[in-house]
Amino acid sequence: MKNRLRVLYLSTEVAPFAKTGGLADVASALPKALFEQGHDVRVMMPKYGNISERRYTLREVIRLKDIPIGVGGQEHVVSAKSAFLPETKVQVYFLDYKPFFERSDYYVDSATGKDFPDNAQRFFLFCKAVLETIKLLHWEPHIIHCNDWQTALIPWLLKNHYQDDPFFAKAITVLSIHNLAFQGIFPQSVLPELGLAAELGQAGTDLEFYGKVSFLKAGIRSADLITTVSPTYSAEIQSDPELGCGLQGVLLERKEDLCGILNGVDYGIWNPEKDALIPVKYSAATLKDKEKNKKALAKEAGFPFDPTVPVVGMISRLTSQKGFDLVAAAIDDLLKLKIQLVILGTGDPVYHKQLEKLAKAHPKQVALFLKFDDTLAHLIEAGSDMFLMPSLYEPCGLNQMYSLKYGTIPIVRKTGGLADTIIDADADPTNGNGFVFAEYKAKAMVDAVRRAVEAFRDEKGWQKLIKRCMKQDFSWQLAADKYIRLYLKLETAKKKK
Repeated sequence: MKNRLRVLYLSTEVAPFAKTGGLADVASALPKALFEQGHDVRVMMPKYGNISERRYTLREVIRLKDIPIGVGGQEHVVSAKSAFLPETKVQVYFLDYKPFFERSDYYVDSATGKDFPDNAQRFFLFCKAVLETIKLLHWEPHIIHCNDWQTALIPWLLKNHYQDDPFFAKAITVLSIHNLAFQGIFPQSVLPELGLAAELGQAGTDLEFYGKVSFLKAGIRSADLITTVSPTYSAEIQSDPELGCGLQGVLLERKEDLCGILNGVDYGIWNPEKDALIPVKYSAATLKDKEKNKKALAKEAGFPFDPTVPVVGMISRLTSQKGFDLVAAAIDDLLKLKIQLVILGTGDPVYHKQLEKLAKAHPKQVALFLKFDDTLAHLIEAGSDMFLMPSLYEPCGLNQMYSLKYGTIPIVRKTGGLADTIIDADADPTNGNGFVFAEYKAKAMVDAVRRAVEAFRDEKGWQKLIKRCMKQDFSWQLAADKYIRLYLKLETAKKKK
């Protein structure tokens, strides 16, 4: 294949091995889509304690055993194991260092609810181990694609510590930001612990961030290309100081090298026609079978089943970013609309308590599942009539795109990827695929839900809307094409230098 690229894809979570959010889905689906288009893709991630070696057939790689990695004057011995993304030939390397990664939690200690105090050391080691491991594979990547703060030091290390290493002479770095609010910020005292000069904490350096150290800032300053996970979010973080999270100026410095590419959907997993996790498969031609899933969801939720009552689903981290303060403030008005609300997720204990109280007070209208459950997530997508995402900000969002495929009409706030994917059906009856509100206010959200409920009452119009939604294509192939074009453009530019 002409222009076959070698792509090293780095993420600290990859589905199905380890997942806390949408990053894991992206880190599984995008490498798969790039591979399917003929490119040589390898993935690297940490080997966490809860990743089953037997279930995923992890194998030892002889030449990747006992790799010495120096961090802050100490030598750590890392090994790598290998497996494939399930049902693909995409190779995944798991970097194994038990003192740092033999934990069931990835970033936050569930016992304390706080970040692990050694996160700077853990992910600095991971970044260094990635670069040393890939050298031992004798596989020179054209593209090193990093994701979020945990891998953001790799572009910086390549520019400042590996700049004379011929192995990386052809390598181009891409940094994808999935949520700018998470930046890897640490006190300056970590610098000597990482073996880095204290001067790197001085104002104006790549790492310095308001008297502290930011891994993400170093990545933004150093990567050849920075991407975000939707075009609107890319614009928002440069223009809105609140969404810029203190990095607005740094992003504006790199605006020529910053772009937004909407995440895709893995229709091999999220497709009601072949979804093995839902009770009854269905398509746009067999929408009666969607109602059977609604019946199963009502049973799971403990609701009386009523086809004339719309079920509204939510699958989310329970945080203010996801709009749960609006839900809590508006619950009485929402329930007056005679809807049934099903919520799945975990997060801020404040919302756990509020929502538990509501579910207890309204057992026939509110069901709460404080856990992560993939099977239930698929049932909520298939069995709900509508899907609510009232986010304060949303870099991309995936559930609104899953919902479209399942004929579950999204109700969203106009922000980030939600603004890029959902068109209000009242404002544009020909192309509309959901219900959108702009103001971050409880009343605006309730009005959007009310409009959706009114549309639901018009059975013929609702069926037409469902069928239009189910035809839409947000496949990963479209996103992969855009990434490949960017990769090739960067490679051409590098060769001209």
